[in-house]
Amino acid sequence: MAEAGIPWLRLGSPPRGPFVYRRQVEQAPRGLEAGTQVELRDRSGRCLGYGLYHPRSEVAVRILHREDRPLAEEDLRRRAHAALERRRLLGLLELPMLRLLHAEADDLPALVVDRYGPALVAQLHSRAALPLWRAVAPVLRGLPGVETARAFLEASAARAEREPPWEEEDPGFPARMVLEEHGLRYEVPLRGGHKTGFFCDQRDNRRRLRALASGRRVLDLCCCSGGFALNAAAAGAREVLGVDLDQEAVAQARRNANLNQAVLAVRPRFVQADAFSYLRTLQANGRRFDLVILDPPKLIRSRREMEAGIAGYHDLNKLALALVEDGGLLLSCSCSGLLRPQDFRQVLRRAARTAGRSARLLGWTGAGPDHPVRLDVPESEYLKAAWLQLGDPAPQGSGSSM
Repeated sequence: MAEAGIPWLRLGSPPRGPFVYRRQVEQAPRGLEAGTQVELRDRSGRCLGYGLYHPRSEVAVRILHREDRPLAEEDLRRRAHAALERRRLLGLLELPMLRLLHAEADDLPALVVDRYGPALVAQLHSRAALPLWRAVAPVLRGLPGVETARAFLEASAARAEREPPWEEEDPGFPARMVLEEHGLRYEVPLRGGHKTGFFCDQRDNRRRLRALASGRRVLDLCCCSGGFALNAAAAGAREVLGVDLDQEAVAQARRNANLNQAVLAVRPRFVQADAFSYLRTLQANGRRFDLVILDPPKLIRSRREMEAGIAGYHDLNKLALALVEDGGLLLSCSCSGLLRPQDFRQVLRRAARTAGRSARLLGWTGAGPDHPVRLDVPESEYLKAAWLQLGDPAPQGSGSSM
């Protein structure tokens, strides 16, 4: 039986994944606020589960569970405790920067929470997730060393849902903080930066790249705050060039280089430029690199953007492939959750064929283990990182720059 007082929606078809789209809803009460917990029913009146409703979003309901009972705040807090325990089991809670809650993958839809030293930053990908943040914030604030918190509604989600900008933070919440990863120091903007302030998801890939960069000429495209570039410079790269369109990101990368000048083997150079045009200029000038990193921002934010986004990934990779020396390496990334891993591989295959390059996949990685993946929510495996070798390396002693 349905819980008294809980509004219900009638669906024309049962949901297959974690979302109920607007087109699936046949009947819904008027006047419900974003974040209202609703019961889902089929045409016969049978309960299909419970979820969080948004009256204007294309994702009408984000499913909480498929049982015949609503979730209480205590249930949500138990989910937060379970998420922390997953990270504790893997020895991750001692990291200075990590993801504590990973939305649907931790059974807390549309809610992402990262920790930066004593600070929590919560990013809501829907206004419907606000009740989740209210419920679990006390659990996260109880972690040893946590002193302050900020929460905000992600800008593109606000536009899509026709919501006003929203944020709240504790008094005295710091705008910036300097924290360390793999022996390098980073200035992390906790307000107004990309995502929650730093790309914790690339932590393991930055360390892996450092092991490959010694003696190489390195190009870091869409370098943001310089994480890959700085790891290459610390590893003893011969040359490091970072490129990003965002002027503030380039300025931040330069400040990060200054923070680490005592441990960098070479001074990275950072340039503000559009990646597409800059790649064409480098190619026209005959530049080649031994190691190229391509980590663009999300190019596919909705299914309507799929075709254009795939074309963008193809063109960027085609241009980047042309700049890699024979035997050199390309680390190509995509953070578009809607782009399936097999489709990203197909993009890379077509780009290599278009560029006339022979490419081998040496490794396939993603986000670190603080970004778990639920097998029935493939979008949670959003970060894809392909480690490619172009052509064959020259034999040792041949005089190659590799």
